[in-house]
Order: sequence, then structure tokens, then C-alpha cells
Amino acid sequence: MPALTEWKVPPANQPRASDYGFDLDQALTSVVGLHSIIPTDAFSADSLGTERAGNGVLIDDGLVLTIGYLITEAEAVWLHLGDGRVVQGHALGFDPESGFGLVQALGGIDLAPLPLGSSAAAQIGDRVVLGGAGGRTRSVASQIAARQEFAGYWEYLLDDAIFTQPAHPNWGGTGLISNRGELIGIGSLQLERERDGKSDYVNMIVPIDLLKPVLEDLRRFGRVNRPARPWLGMYSTEIENKVVVVDISAKGPAAGAELKAGDVILAVRGEKISSQSQFYRKLWSLGPAGVDVPLTIYHEGVTFDVVLASTDRAKLLKAPRLH
Repeated sequence: MPALTEWKVPPANQPRASDYGFDLDQALTSVVGLHSIIPTDAFSADSLGTERAGNGVLIDDGLVLTIGYLITEAEAVWLHLGDGRVVQGHALGFDPESGFGLVQALGGIDLAPLPLGSSAAAQIGDRVVLGGAGGRTRSVASQIAARQEFAGYWEYLLDDAIFTQPAHPNWGGTGLISNRGELIGIGSLQLERERDGKSDYVNMIVPIDLLKPVLEDLRRFGRVNRPARPWLGMYSTEIENKVVVVDISAKGPAAGAELKAGDVILAVRGEKISSQSQFYRKLWSLGPAGVDVPLTIYHEGVTFDVVLASTDRAKLLKAPRLH
């Protein structure tokens, strides 16, 4: 297995050990590279690719926390350690509500896990490190720029996401390390934002406190022991207080109902909506996966009602295989 592509964070953005009250280099040894292979016929192959690379953080003996899209439907996972070793891993599973994914190393990793901290205690302006595999040259000295709700087009919602700036260029699965040397989040996305008339980039981080209630379920069963949310297979965005469909999953309920890109979702069960987060909350409040979802749709001058039979997205995914 070849090493991951060589690159470095610009020196001005790299963290300096003297700026932190913990052993920065020791903490960064817990961040590993992650490389996964996904079958070409996997449900997520078209949207996420068949070869994915990012980062993960060792949080227990051989247990690596990452962002779930890196390992969804993976048939092979490899963990790249800072000293050049490569260890095979097994994708234990992921939690679609938070976005976390877990990998179990199938070989020995004689590194100290990074302790879990409290993301609730993190405040805007806090000095943090976004740890990438490879130590300081692959990590970013950053700060918490915002904490706010985040709605993703793939039927995803966080009530209190963490945003950091400057952004890490290889953000997937990075470890957000607090000024106490504890893991307080996992990198998910890079987003562009406007500030003072200029564009810059931030990373969206999934708070670690969302992991704590579900960790044992993920470790033991590869999933969380709760009813799955209803899924429609509908990718949407919010434009001028309207929820607009931008794409449709070919295998989802929305495709079966012949909904199309450009459709505007006006209401859920007769209740008007004007934002993505409002749409998701009303959708999920109807019941677990399988519940009928009545929508009011506007399409090219025509308003009509349609009922979608929701499903559990996990049923469309290939289960992890232990080699």
C-alpha cells in the first residue's frame, strides 16, 4: 500500500508547540491517515467516489474515529501511521445523524489515544489545532470562528456545529484539538463564507459531545440502537427562504414520485416551511423510516400535493465486511 500523497500546510498556518500548554507533537501522533476502497456498485460510489482518503483519530485501543463518508460501504480500509507503517482496518459503522464513523484497526497500533474533551465548553475565539495525519506540517493552527446550526443538502442537520478558521485543506476526519490537548470534534467539510466583502474558508466540525451517547452502540453493533429517520433521497438547498430541490437520488422515494430538480417544497403535512432546518425537523417529526410523508410542491407554476413513502437509507448501503 503506497503512502498518502505528500503535501504540507503553509508554514504560517502550522501550529507551534510553544503556543500550547500540552505536548502538541504527542497529541498529533494520535491522528492517522485513512484510505478506503469502495465497490463500484456501491450506492455511494457515484456521489462520494470509490477511493477516499482523509484522516482519523485514535480514541481507544485500536479504535479510530473519523467522518462517516470516508468509510461508508468500504470493502477495505487502511490506516497510515506517522512513522510510515500501514495497518489494515475494519469499518465498524457510522452514525448518519451525527456523521461520525468508526474504524477498528486489525493490527497493533502502539500509540496513545487522544482523550475526549467537552465540545460544549469550547467558545468562539478559542485557540485550537486541526490535526491531520503527519504531525505539525499537516496540521493547522486555528481558532473557533462560530458555533451555529448547520443544514446539509443530503438530509443532515446539526443543531450546534463548530466552525474553525483558517481552514484545513485536507479537512475530512481531522481532529479538532482543544487548548487542553483533548479531542473536541471531527472535521467534516470546508465551506466558503463572505466576510467584510471578501471570501474565505472555514471548516465545519462535528462536535465530539454527539459521539458520547452513541459510542458504545457503534463499537458493539456498528450502528446506533434507535429508529432510523425517514429518508426521501432528495437533495435540497435554501434559496431566498424557499427549500429548492437540486438533485434526486435515483433509488430514493423522491425519484419514485417523479420529483425533479427545481421543485420547491412548500409544506410538510400542510405546515409551511421556509428553511432547510425547518423542513428536516418537520420531516423527522412524522415518525421513523417508512412513514408516509405528505408534501406540497410547487413546479413550474403548478402547486400539488404528493405523498412519499420514506425509507431507511441504510438499507441501500452495502454492509461492512470483515476480512
